[in-house]
Amino acid sequence: MKKILLSIFAFLTVFNMQLKADEGMWLPYNLSNQSLYEMQQLGCQLTAEQIFNLNQPSLKDAIVQFANGCTGELISPKGLLLTNHHCGLGYVQALASVEHDYLTDGFWALDMKEELPCEGLYVSFLANVEDVTEAVLEGVTTKETREEIIEANIKALKEERKGDRDIRIEIVPFYSGNQYIMFEYDVYRDVRLTCCPPWGIGKYGADTDNWTWPRHKGDFCIFRVYTSPDGKPARYSEENIPMQSKHYLPINIKGVEQGDYAMIMGYPGSTDRYSTSRTISNIINEEGPAIIDCRTTKLNEYRKHMDADQEVFIKYASKQASVSNYWKYYIGQVKQLQRNKVEDRRLAQEEAFRAWVNADENRKAEYGTIFEDVDAKWNVLDEINKPMTYLREAGWNGGEAISFSRRFMRINNLFKDKASKEEIAQATEALKAQAEAFYKDYDMNLDKDVTIALLNLIYKDIDKYVPSMITEIGDKNNGDFTAWVNEAFEKSIFVSQEKVEKWLAKPKKLDKDPIYALTMNIIDVYNNVIVPMYLEAANSGDEAERLYMKGLMEMQKDRNFYPDANFTMRLTYGSVEPYKGADAVNYDYVTTMDGVMAKYKPNNWEFDIPQDVRDLYEARDYGRYADENGDLIVNFITTNDITGGNSGSPVINGKGELIGLAFDGNWEAMSGDLSFEQKVQRTIVMDARYLLWCIEKVGKAHNIINELTVIE
Repeated sequence: MKKILLSIFAFLTVFNMQLKADEGMWLPYNLSNQSLYEMQQLGCQLTAEQIFNLNQPSLKDAIVQFANGCTGELISPKGLLLTNHHCGLGYVQALASVEHDYLTDGFWALDMKEELPCEGLYVSFLANVEDVTEAVLEGVTTKETREEIIEANIKALKEERKGDRDIRIEIVPFYSGNQYIMFEYDVYRDVRLTCCPPWGIGKYGADTDNWTWPRHKGDFCIFRVYTSPDGKPARYSEENIPMQSKHYLPINIKGVEQGDYAMIMGYPGSTDRYSTSRTISNIINEEGPAIIDCRTTKLNEYRKHMDADQEVFIKYASKQASVSNYWKYYIGQVKQLQRNKVEDRRLAQEEAFRAWVNADENRKAEYGTIFEDVDAKWNVLDEINKPMTYLREAGWNGGEAISFSRRFMRINNLFKDKASKEEIAQATEALKAQAEAFYKDYDMNLDKDVTIALLNLIYKDIDKYVPSMITEIGDKNNGDFTAWVNEAFEKSIFVSQEKVEKWLAKPKKLDKDPIYALTMNIIDVYNNVIVPMYLEAANSGDEAERLYMKGLMEMQKDRNFYPDANFTMRLTYGSVEPYKGADAVNYDYVTTMDGVMAKYKPNNWEFDIPQDVRDLYEARDYGRYADENGDLIVNFITTNDITGGNSGSPVINGKGELIGLAFDGNWEAMSGDLSFEQKVQRTIVMDARYLLWCIEKVGKAHNIINELTVIE
């Protein structure tokens, strides 16, 4: 029998304090008796083995990491994979064109032969889990050498375990580095698009509705996983066959009621629930506002060009959505951290910790300088965080030509190092494919306006650690970079595929290219000034924060600590519930098609609705998906604890059946990644009935419906 995490089980079950069921991103491979009891009290009918089993099919075999940032789940015996529209958007966009506008019109494969291969898309199935804490920390004796030794141990463990097997291995820290777990994944790289709803369903509400309730969005895409003829992971081939699912989720369309059990399994990306008050202060005062300013500037230029040209809209739909998502996230997070008084709660916890430490000489010896070291870290980070964020968001990762020019650093260094013709030829060949992919979705006029706006912002808003070229150009032009950018775009090779390909045919040094020179100037300040300051401060502070985590767990021995999210498989459980958003603002737990139509705005990129959907609504043609009142439920909310990375996660009832698809959190709990907000935190879910109605009635994809196991 494969090794199970017995040490984690013992580690977690020593804590038996009652913790409300809704909070917690639990490790499904070692559910404590307390967690199982709470799940059963809420309505779960599954055993721990039915949820997670390394040796027999279980729920975990239906759950995947979707690419490198979302979750997906198998919903048929033949490898059909469900995830969110916004998770699949980039792959749909890559397949779209003005002639085949899958973004606006949607895509429905009415036969497996019509499914479209998605270049670069992969999904990962969890195959094994093992506690490797002892091996990772072997030889660690001092904090000065800790990270170096850990890095070497992890590298050796990965090499030893992988051998010649085609698997992905990750060794991940838990509890601020007090524990390390190894995860092994089988990776499938032949994934094909099966269907995607029209923009007016999958992206309905767009930026305006993002991170808010009530919602009216059909946020789904369906793909299919293919394998080699012998059932093994394989890259795309015409000979490949649909995956034979080890486990898949039946879909229950009986509907949800208040109080119904809801469980989510998926891959939440990152939380920081045990951080100090200085982390909260920095987000409120430095990092959050800086990201908001940079992304607001970029989005204003995107919108201007996308609204004016459908071809540009198609090229930039996925990029705009990516920038916009965390733009609004940080707006909400800063606001709700303040509203929910998270910093004050952290300060109160720290005062209690200090009192506990000072009551014992041994504790004072181990933990007595924690907050001095934390303050030393954040005093430095508070100074550099704004320029660091600006140089990342608006500098070397701002304008696309600037960002793309970074890929040419290696070949330029080869010229400086007088490398052989063979080495230069190899580097040139690699860049040809990258250039073709980059310029497919590039618009020079948009990028020019974005670059002007972002350089203006850097010059105007930060006064320390500004790259010398930006200072010099800004001083000469009264802070207006328009003339310089226009001239740079005339001279640079990085603004068109034709110019890059011409250069690749006869490559030479790039130091005099104005875009490349600016990029190197920004990177020089970032890498050689800011990053060393960051690392020096972080090394000391991170060790203090690790000790703080260790001390909290020692102080609160009766608390059931769940680990922060880190894009490893987690389980959360809760129920379908309404909530009170503010004084006299009480939200129901479901929305309907009536609400969809109430928001309808013809020819509006966020709230337009396809004609066939409007016709179906007028006819009240909801089929078997209508509720007892004849309404079609679109979205509902639950008390589950999720974060980014949970996008696309299945919402499962007590019998292990899919009842919805998680896609968002709510505005009142935008501080949730740092502090779970018990009264107001909700997961926003696409109802399974709306999912199947879209497939059957809108897409007329009866082939997909017939492939599913539907429970009425």
